[in-house]
Amino acid sequence: MDTIQSITEKTKALFTNGFSGTTTSEFSEQAKGAMEKSAKMVEDMTAFGKGNIEALVESSKIAAKNVEALGNEAAKYAKTSFESATEAAKTLAAAKSPTEFMKLQGDYARTAFDTMIAEGSRSTERLLKMFGEFAQPISNRVAVATDKMKISA
Repeated sequence: MDTIQSITEKTKALFTNGFSGTTTSEFSEQAKGAMEKSAKMVEDMTAFGKGNIEALVESSKIAAKNVEALGNEAAKYAKTSFESATEAAKTLAAAKSPTEFMKLQGDYARTAFDTMIAEGSRSTERLLKMFGEFAQPISNRVAVATDKMKISA
């Protein structure tokens, strides 16, 4: 019980004459100013966090759109490849000699390989473009954060 009374008395003394000679009204003004600064800081942090969330959502939308496009392109390539393979099989079945068969098979293999390399290049370009688009909103937020850090320092 004596400890509680002691703490209460020390607290009263601190508020009445203990803050480096400040009066209670001066302390109240300082506390009010600190609270306003704190409220502004929380407001800024909330706005910054909201911007980060919006950047992630935008980035996710871009990624989803590009993944869908990549899937569509892969399906189109698979369909075209299947059709080409079917046509090649019909052509090979109609070969009149083993020499003709080998020539036709070689031509098909060369064409299929060239097509696969071209499709791989297109897919790689699309992926690189997608990663650039996907990263842009996040990169913009990093720039904002860097600016805020410079201002704070």
